[in-house]
Amino acid sequence: MNETGRPQDFPLSNPRADRVRKVAQLAGRPARLKRSEFLAEGPQAVREALVLHQKRIAAGEPGIVYEVYASEACLDKHPDLETLAEGTTAYLATDEVLAAMADTVTPQGILAVCGFLDVSLEQVLDAGPQLIAVLCQVRDPGNAGTVLRAADAAGADAVILTASSVDIYNPKAVRSTAGSLFHLPVVLGADVEELVARCKERGIGVLAADGQGQLNLDTLQDQNAARRLGASGAGSAFPLENPTAWLFGNEAQGLSEAELGLADHRVAVPVYGAAESLNLGTAATVCLYASARSQQGSLPVPA
Repeated sequence: MNETGRPQDFPLSNPRADRVRKVAQLAGRPARLKRSEFLAEGPQAVREALVLHQKRIAAGEPGIVYEVYASEACLDKHPDLETLAEGTTAYLATDEVLAAMADTVTPQGILAVCGFLDVSLEQVLDAGPQLIAVLCQVRDPGNAGTVLRAADAAGADAVILTASSVDIYNPKAVRSTAGSLFHLPVVLGADVEELVARCKERGIGVLAADGQGQLNLDTLQDQNAARRLGASGAGSAFPLENPTAWLFGNEAQGLSEAELGLADHRVAVPVYGAAESLNLGTAATVCLYASARSQQGSLPVPA
């Protein structure tokens, strides 16, 4: 660090340098898998990565940020990033170097090389989760990142991706999470049959988001509200406050018949307008928030 607190006196300026090429390789899956590293790009993602890194270091655990590259203009605009990056391997870099490293056409002035974050299914289930989002054969990185971000916002305990789903460390997926990748546990490569069986063993209900489902989400929420308010004779097909794993399917085909058959209930999000259906991110958000609202105790449970 120099006397101004900046990582070095002269920024990295050669976009063809070996160090730059090595970072840029992380845009490709082979390099990510070989090195168990990925890129976080932009102030928001890098900030969340650094916050998690510092928390882990304070707890005596290995850090997850290996290198940070930033322009002076970015550090001037976001001085907190400079503070958070203290103790990491940090470099000033020109815009040309950052453009060569980044996956985006217009880089945002800062990126970080991070270590993989995913955890085992056992770790997630042993923690007693109340709400889990499961992505089955979701192939689009933007959709996967959006669902992870929605799960984080809804207070979910974990996101699980099946073996045939997209690589969540894809740069587009990471950007789409808007930093939420660093907030909640993620399990990769799960077998959906094993996952559902183990959820049911632990009393976690399994709901499948299905546009053709006979159980309507609005009706289910109304049933839960009536039951929780003590309405006479009120029942519910599934208590939404119970621990729940939501299954979300492929963008084009949805959940397969085999996947649907694993669920306790198939639940449709009603469409009241002329739209043919909801996209994956929107449908997942609606379903997760329906569970979160009940689990957060929005309605009183009668004594």
